[in-house]
Amino acid sequence: MNVASDFDAAEALLEQVRDALASNTPLRIQGSNSKDFLGRESAGEILDTRSHRGIVGYDPTELVISARAGTPLAELHATLDAAGQMLPCEPPAFGAGATLGGMLASGLSGPRRPWAGAVRDFVLGTRIISGSGQHLRFGGEVMKNVAGYDLSRLMAGSYGCLGVITEVSLKVLPKPRQCLSLSLEMDRQRALAQLAEWGQQPLPISAACHDGERLHLRLEGGEGSVAAAHDRLGGEPLDPGYWNQLNEQQLDFFNPGLPLWRLSVPHNTPLLPLPGQQLLDWGGAQRWLKTDASAAEIRTVVSAVGGHASCYSHGLQDSPFQPLAPTLLHYHQRLKAQLDPQGIFNPGRLYAEF
Repeated sequence: MNVASDFDAAEALLEQVRDALASNTPLRIQGSNSKDFLGRESAGEILDTRSHRGIVGYDPTELVISARAGTPLAELHATLDAAGQMLPCEPPAFGAGATLGGMLASGLSGPRRPWAGAVRDFVLGTRIISGSGQHLRFGGEVMKNVAGYDLSRLMAGSYGCLGVITEVSLKVLPKPRQCLSLSLEMDRQRALAQLAEWGQQPLPISAACHDGERLHLRLEGGEGSVAAAHDRLGGEPLDPGYWNQLNEQQLDFFNPGLPLWRLSVPHNTPLLPLPGQQLLDWGGAQRWLKTDASAAEIRTVVSAVGGHASCYSHGLQDSPFQPLAPTLLHYHQRLKAQLDPQGIFNPGRLYAEF
């Protein structure tokens, strides 16, 4: 089904990039700016992608949707919902005007991520404007078409540093037939142990979060499997809206106060000896920390278990994202040089070094 709209602004975006290259003017790529609080400050002439919008192709039978980068996520969700389908990675919006391009550029995923996959796992192909002023297409619209597929996936979490995303093709999935949210009373230590045990068993868990007092679970799948899991696990009913509040950081835990950090740690990592309040998401693999501890202290503890820490409080840290090891930084710089040789795209947004 082709559902192209009349909001194709690719030529205007390409012209702006070429003008910027000719004058060596940095560009600050943005959509609705809903994720502007993430990363470092990036100066430059604004390149706004919101004029380049619209779903250009959707085939529910093939579970594939393609849309321009400025397409509002809300529009994408509504189209999929009408067909009984969804983006399994549950990308947070952080604002009513959030766009598809911002979703891919930030690479953020929601509560279902450990069980369904990340944003990058559902990217089939992209179109981008490169730092050489070319409008390029990578990947395709089926999983078996792997030509350039990895480059499309590299756009996830690139924060606009590698090029201007103009179009994205995504794999989608049917919505689960049954969904049930539960809340169980148990402490964090026991919750982590239980989740490790349940992870070895065929339970239809699709979200798990401990708020410091209770473990919240979401069960998704067929009616029989969800009912059987409920009988086994017990627990009290939980408003299913909890998961969206968690994903959009609308819970009381996220109210302004102490600096907010996102900790990403390996599965089955025990509780970390860090001061402050913690909320455990992704079954314990993603941890939100509110603390006045120093970045050095936080990253020393997290790195010791093989994880990394990012600061979500805007402007607090000059290096909000986990600093890269020298070898990894070298490869990042080489990739940046290949795709953006003049360094005009969101300079310094990820790291000061590029």
